[in-house]
Amino acid sequence: MENDGDLEDIPQENDEEEDSDLEEEEEDFEWDAQEDAGDLDWVEEAHVLLDADTSKSCPGDTPAERSGHVAVVDRNCMYVWGGYKVTTATAFVDLYLPKKEVWIYNMETGRWRMQLSKGELPAAMSGSCGVCIDGILYVFGGHYARGNTNLVYRLPLRSSSLVWERMKDLKGLAPTCKDKLGCWVYKNRLVYFGGYGHVAQAGHLGAFELDENSLMGNHAARGWNNHIHILNLETSTWSQPATKGNAPTPRAAHACATIGNRGFVFGGRYMDHRLNDLYCINMDSWEWSEMSVPQQGPVGRSWHSFIPVSNDHIFLFGGFTTNRETLSDAWLYCVSTNEWRPFKHNHEESPRLWHTACSNPDGEIFVFGGCANNLLSQQRAACIFFLCVCVEF
Repeated sequence: MENDGDLEDIPQENDEEEDSDLEEEEEDFEWDAQEDAGDLDWVEEAHVLLDADTSKSCPGDTPAERSGHVAVVDRNCMYVWGGYKVTTATAFVDLYLPKKEVWIYNMETGRWRMQLSKGELPAAMSGSCGVCIDGILYVFGGHYARGNTNLVYRLPLRSSSLVWERMKDLKGLAPTCKDKLGCWVYKNRLVYFGGYGHVAQAGHLGAFELDENSLMGNHAARGWNNHIHILNLETSTWSQPATKGNAPTPRAAHACATIGNRGFVFGGRYMDHRLNDLYCINMDSWEWSEMSVPQQGPVGRSWHSFIPVSNDHIFLFGGFTTNRETLSDAWLYCVSTNEWRPFKHNHEESPRLWHTACSNPDGEIFVFGGCANNLLSQQRAACIFFLCVCVEF
C-alpha cells in the first residue's frame, strides 16, 4: 500500500509489453529510472491491477471508491481519472483503477457518466499530478505497477471521443520520476513543485532528502525534494528557475494553489514529520516567502486538499497528521490579510485523506474519493464517494 514516503510497489499483470515501452521512454528523461523498473522479485504479490478489459471497477452508474486519483474541472463538469482502491475480497489488496475509464460528473445535474478513453494511454496509476488548461487535462508523474514515472500525457476533454496523447520530444531537463507532487498554472506554463521519487541527476536545482527506508529490499534510492520544474506548453520545453529567498524543505503529499502570479504550498510530509507551514512563490520574480500567520492555524498534515475559491481565499480540507489521525477539519486562508479562519461544515463525521477537491463558480466545493481511516494500517480503507460544501464570504 502506498503512503506519502514509504512505497510498496504494485505488480502489473496485463500490460507488461506496454510497461516495457514506458521504461524505454522514461530512460530518455531519467537516468536511474531503469534501476527498479524491471525487477519483480521484490514486489508484494498481494497487490494486483484491475484491468478495464476484464473487470468492472464498480457496478452501476457511479465510480468506484478510490484514493490518489486525479480530478479536474472544465466548464460545468468534473473529470476523474486513475487512483486505486482497497478490497478485502480474498485479502487486503490494492487495485489500480482502469486506465481507460474517465468518470464525468455534471455539477449542474448531479449525475455521473463514464466514458472510455483510447490512444496513448498512461499506465494505471495513483499519485499523479493533473491540471486542466483550456479544456485539456495534463497528467504528469505518478506511481504505477513498477515504480514511478516522469512522463507527461494530455487528454482533450471537449472532443466527442477522449484520446490520450503522450507528450514526446520535450526539450530541456525533465523532473525525476516521482509522485505526490503539486502544480501551479501560470501563463500557459505548468509549474511542478516537490514530490517523492528518484535521486536527481546532476544539474537539477533544489534539495533532495534521501528516505533511508527506500533502500530496503534492494530498491532504488528515493526521497523527498523541493525542486521546481516548469513545462512551457508553447515551446514544449522543461526548465528550472533560479529561485530567491528561503525555499520550503523537501516534501511530498503537500498541496498547491495558484492565485494570480503567486503559487502557494501548504503542508506535506518531510521525513517523519507532517508540516503545517505555508509558503508562497512569486512566479515572475521566483522569490520564496514564508507566510508567518500570526494566529493559530491548521495542524500539520499531508494528503490534504488546498484549492482557491476566490481571488483572495484558499480552502483547506482534511488530511493525515504525524500521529496518523485522519482529519475532517476545514479552513479558509485569506491572502490579503494573511489569516487562517476555521470553516464550519456539515461533514465533520467524514474524515478524508488523499482525496480531491474541485470548485465551481457558485462557490460549491466537490470533495471526491479518498480514504476515511489510517491508510497505512491493514484495516479496510473506508472510502466515501462524495461531499459537497458551499463557501460564502
